[in-house]
Amino acid sequence: MIINSLLDTDFYKLTMMQVVLHWYPGANVQYRFKCRTDGVDFAPYADEIRREISHLCSLRFQEEELLYLRQFAFFKSDFIDFLRIFQLDENYVHIDTENGFELCIEGPWLHTIMLEVPLLAILSEVYYRAMHLNPDYEEGEKRLTGKIKFLKDNTPKGAVQFSEFGTRRRFSYKWQEYVVRTLKEKLPENLTGTSNVYFAKHFNLKPIGTMAHEYIQAFQALGPRLIDSQKQAFETWAREYRGDHGIALSDVCGLNAFLRDFDLYFCKLFDGARHDSGEPLQWGERMVKHYQDMHVDPKAKTLVFSDNLSFPKAIEIWDRFHKRTNPVFGIGTNLTNDLGHPAAQIVIKMTQCNGQPVAKVSDSPGKTMCGDESYLQYLKKVFKIDQRNIEDQ
Repeated sequence: MIINSLLDTDFYKLTMMQVVLHWYPGANVQYRFKCRTDGVDFAPYADEIRREISHLCSLRFQEEELLYLRQFAFFKSDFIDFLRIFQLDENYVHIDTENGFELCIEGPWLHTIMLEVPLLAILSEVYYRAMHLNPDYEEGEKRLTGKIKFLKDNTPKGAVQFSEFGTRRRFSYKWQEYVVRTLKEKLPENLTGTSNVYFAKHFNLKPIGTMAHEYIQAFQALGPRLIDSQKQAFETWAREYRGDHGIALSDVCGLNAFLRDFDLYFCKLFDGARHDSGEPLQWGERMVKHYQDMHVDPKAKTLVFSDNLSFPKAIEIWDRFHKRTNPVFGIGTNLTNDLGHPAAQIVIKMTQCNGQPVAKVSDSPGKTMCGDESYLQYLKKVFKIDQRNIEDQ
């Protein structure tokens, strides 16, 4: 089976889950699946996907996994105790193939938050092992070797710091395992960790991750006023982690809205920000200027770039910013699903919280996702989002 440990997920699912347990344990949510790549159909594999989901929902955290998580001081004892009794429920996952492939998750946020990443990994691996019966792992190894050589040949030793972020769209568990092992062996000065908790434990790497879009989106329904939702999300995060995990996600309502909310208080409170849509060089310039305008030294802050990155792009960004701030990188699909064929762009995004629509209005065309057009227009009006610069889907 594809998923054999509940640690085979992204670290930010656990950090967000603890916040949900402590602050919003009664919240109910809805997530929906979308494939952004034309011509990719998961419907023929629906039965196999259901079997994999049933297996996923039979898993429990093992004692040695809980001991591993307990070593991180920011995970509180009651959260570890909750994980001891935690189990995913397949009744919260709904698959319909009448009009193509549709997947929806509905249920308590606390009990569904861990579904997204393993579900995406299942979808990706089921699809690719059906489409590529004899995977060309030699081609994948050749490409990975070339990428490692390129990084070594074009940067000072250890200069470009990056983490592996490729669980959700990996070609397979086997291939991701090979990639992480190889990166640790060949680029020990560059690899700072992995978002995958299982591989972090297995390879003695640092698990990397703070918050995802769903966390900030949920506050559109949980917060007192929509205009204050991002600030409420950041404030709650700071209260939970007291200085740990201080990287704020910047693109849920667009960069302009983020910068308006990310005032001097948050600039000082958080260690930095993460880019996940829009043009990265422009984003970096605006973040550096924002810190300067707030009279905060950008050199003391970390800018995390994580949108569709490759080593050449990371080097370009590093060249631009490393003397003015601390740029680091999260590189995913380009490492874990590059065997010589296109990687399907698949996502699962939160679309409702407590029965109300929520949305992500991306800085990249085609990434905006919302099931309620009237709410989307209202959100744009409230956050003064320039519709001329963002193409919705």
